[in-house]
Amino acid sequence: MMNDPSCQEQKRSPSSKKRYMILLLITYFSLFVGSVSSTLVSKFYFIHKGSSIWVSTWVQSAGFPLLLLLIYLPHHLFKCTGRRPFTRFTPKLLLLSVSIGLMLGLNNFLFSWGTSCLPVSTVSLLLSSQLAFNLILSVIIVKQKITFSNFNCVILLTLASVLLALSSNHDRPKELSRAKYFTGFFSTIGAGLLFALYLPVMEMIYKKVYCYGMVIEMQLAMEMAATALATVGMAADHGFSDMKKESETVFDLGPKAYWLTLAFNMVTWQFAFMGTAGLVFLTTSLTGGICMTALMAANVLGGVLAYGDKFAGGKVVSTLLCLWGFCSYVYGMYVKMKQEEEEEEEEEKNDDNGGSIELLPEQQMV
Repeated sequence: MMNDPSCQEQKRSPSSKKRYMILLLITYFSLFVGSVSSTLVSKFYFIHKGSSIWVSTWVQSAGFPLLLLLIYLPHHLFKCTGRRPFTRFTPKLLLLSVSIGLMLGLNNFLFSWGTSCLPVSTVSLLLSSQLAFNLILSVIIVKQKITFSNFNCVILLTLASVLLALSSNHDRPKELSRAKYFTGFFSTIGAGLLFALYLPVMEMIYKKVYCYGMVIEMQLAMEMAATALATVGMAADHGFSDMKKESETVFDLGPKAYWLTLAFNMVTWQFAFMGTAGLVFLTTSLTGGICMTALMAANVLGGVLAYGDKFAGGKVVSTLLCLWGFCSYVYGMYVKMKQEEEEEEEEEKNDDNGGSIELLPEQQMV
């Protein structure tokens, strides 16, 4: 599988470092836009009297046809890759993608349930709890090394989540019952746990994937499986027949705004999922989880600005702890990269000088 030069170049060739950095920046931008906007649009649906958790779950993955553009246009229109779509996409890879897609569908359902009950800022902070489990599972599944920077980051982010949990009951909207609030609370925690498992599993599978195109193809298969699961739930809950009724009589902004909300939600979730998958492929599952958690501050701020979520006390401290943890991790990565560059330079110098000046033991004794 590693014989395709056009695919090897994406990850291995030194001449492709610039392209790699550009792709990494685009990926992180996609994650930023998708994470913040999808959370806000999902909450917008529920604020304006949208009530179906299955509809919210369905739109998270139903935008998968958009991925066909990323799969086919580079080869057929732009001619920027010699690899034909789905080349060497084996049945085993398809089966893995479908299995993970079903897990992703369950994760989407739990996220929608939590979003329907909780303020955006609370959901964002609770999802940061996945990071501690991500580190543990990364060590077990992909043999991630524990360093001071990543361990310190995980501890700070976990403390932020615990602090939020202790003070979160005061953040409950007046019209929301205590039981429903904590249902949303634990649903969001469950979504975080599933996502913590999803990331290292994907990193393990991506080690068998040799180019970015295959990542998109796997994402397409996963989202098709997640959409199938959500479709079954929608059909069982009479969701499709209720969508028209909800758009005309329930959604308080009218039918046009209702369908636009769903359409925007489909698009923004594709940005979020592709950003996540790309970041795991280009870096590691732990780095992907930390970058997503770092966006929590933007989600919290978005909830405060867009919907007037409360932002005081424990929530302020939680956000500061998350920012502190992320900055410490980024600094640790920077130091590590500098050390690796210095070691590479040392090796190159030794290789250049080794053959010309090295003396034999007999010569050294003369």
